[in-house]
Formats: sequence, structure tokens, C-alpha cells
Amino acid sequence: MGGSGGSNGSLPDPSREASPYVELERATWAALASETESPLTADEVSRMRGLGDQLDLREIVEVYLPLSRLLSLYVESAGKLHRAQEAFLHARTPPRTPFVIGLAGSVAVGKSTSARVLQQLLARWPEHPNVELVTTDGFLYPNAELVRRGLLQRKGFPESYDRRKLMKFVVDIKSGKDEVEAPVYSHLVYDVVPDEKVVVKSPDIVIIEGLNVLQPARVRDDGRTGLGLSDFFDFSIFIDAKVGHIREWYVDRFLRLRETAFRDPNSYFAKYAALTHDSAVDEARRIWDTINGPNLEQNVLPTRSRATLVLRKDADHSVRYVRLRKI
Repeated sequence: MGGSGGSNGSLPDPSREASPYVELERATWAALASETESPLTADEVSRMRGLGDQLDLREIVEVYLPLSRLLSLYVESAGKLHRAQEAFLHARTPPRTPFVIGLAGSVAVGKSTSARVLQQLLARWPEHPNVELVTTDGFLYPNAELVRRGLLQRKGFPESYDRRKLMKFVVDIKSGKDEVEAPVYSHLVYDVVPDEKVVVKSPDIVIIEGLNVLQPARVRDDGRTGLGLSDFFDFSIFIDAKVGHIREWYVDRFLRLRETAFRDPNSYFAKYAALTHDSAVDEARRIWDTINGPNLEQNVLPTRSRATLVLRKDADHSVRYVRLRKI
């Protein structure tokens, strides 16, 4: 397995070796925002919860509220640095650009839920009310193109994305464009939706969520290294857990979808709705072991060390500790 964690996806013990991170147990982390009340209600939290996630108000208060406060401090500091640079250059710089947060992690680890929670919490801070969330799913090649390239069974691997289009999107965001468009992906039909776009308008913060957003820059054919998506991130987060736990969550989610979304006749996965329980478990494990598991170990986990902050989850999906890169 790639990354610094060994074959079971565990992180090294910082008490036994020097580390560029400070590690905080959950109770210590939660105390950092103990005087701040959650602006979210139980109903709002329920609507943001993904399949299989055990997200509740306690998790919001103890994990995500401190994180939103930390991110708000980073945004505030970026603003101060921008003003200092303006003064140094005698106001020859363009207006301040959006603060961009990259959020990475495996399929089924709960990164989409984390991204939605952070979007809602960050938007409640008065300093930055306009917070946009964009997933990289929309930048996957359409299924027809994946079939043409022989990549349909490698959907989610780095090569299955239109990286040039994704990079242009992020560059346009950091260039300060008033409006930037991103393509839309439908999980129901398992494909990019033709001619449908999401428009990002003058945001204060943009959260970009996806499997491979922390991938390093590729080496070009001529030997030169280009730019990586994460070169334009102001802060990055990795949602982490033991590989065995994530595999179990994926199977559990597959079974839940078999009883819900897969029963929609328009669903790409409608063929799985008629499977018996045991057959569905076998199919979910096969998909994990041949696609999602290898992608996690080969491409996603090795990017964990590139994150500014790591949220490490336990078997019940709750965050057990936080690892933050030292400044």
C-alpha cells in the first residue's frame, strides 16, 4: 500500500518518531470550540448525512465546529496577507481570490458528507458567507469516452478524469473570474449530464471534493513537471480510516442502495436490485476488490501525507483523532 501508513492503512505513532503533524485526540480537539454553539439543527444534520454515516449533532460540535473555526482563521489570515501584499506592491495586485479547500478520501469514507457539513458551517461565519462546493465527479470523462479509451472499469482512477478541464476550472477560480462553470455528474445514471452546468459566482470559499484532488503534478513526456491541482489549494483535508473498515462501509452502502436508489428503473445499477442479499454482498466485494480497493491503495492513500489536516475515523464512522500539519 502506498503512503506512510503500512499495509493496514494505519498512521505512524508520532510518539516514536518525529512528525510534521501535531496529533490531537478527539476530546482535546473538541475543547477548542467548546464555547461555540453549533449553528446547525438536528434536521439539517440529518439531511446532510450520507448513507451509512453516523453523523449527529455531537459529531458536528466536537469535530466539525472546531475545524470550521480553524478554517475561518486560515481564511482571515489569507486576507491579511493579501492586504499586506497590496501595500508592499502599492496596490498593483488584483482583488483577492477565493480561498480554496481540497477534500480527499476513499469511496465510502464519508468525504461528501464532510464537505457538505463544512460548506454549511463555513457559510455561517459572517466573514465569508458565500461558500461553494464542487465535486470532481463532473470532470470524469463521459461513459462513452471511457469506453472508447478502455477505462470504464477504472472509473475513479486518475486517468478517468479530464484533468485538463479540471485544472482549468481551478485556475479560473484562483484567477478571480466572476463566474466559473463546472460540469454536473449524476450518480443515478452513472454519467456526466450533457449540457448541464453548475455556476460558481464570486465565492469567498470553494471546497473541491474528490478522490484524487491531492494527486501530485504529473511528469510530462518531455521530462518536465507540470502543475498539480493541489498547487492551487490554500488548505487540504484527507478523510482517513482503516482500509478494512472502508471496505465494510462500501458493502453496507451497496446493500442500502440496493433497497433504495437501485430500484429506480432509470438507475444505471437497477440490475443489482434483484440480487439476493448474499449475491449483492459478493458483487459489492468484487467491485471493491477489483476497482475501489486498488484505486485507494495505488492512488488515494499515497496522497494522505500531502494534506494539511487528516480526520481519522473509527469503525463506527466517528472521528477518533485529528492530525494537523505544523506551521
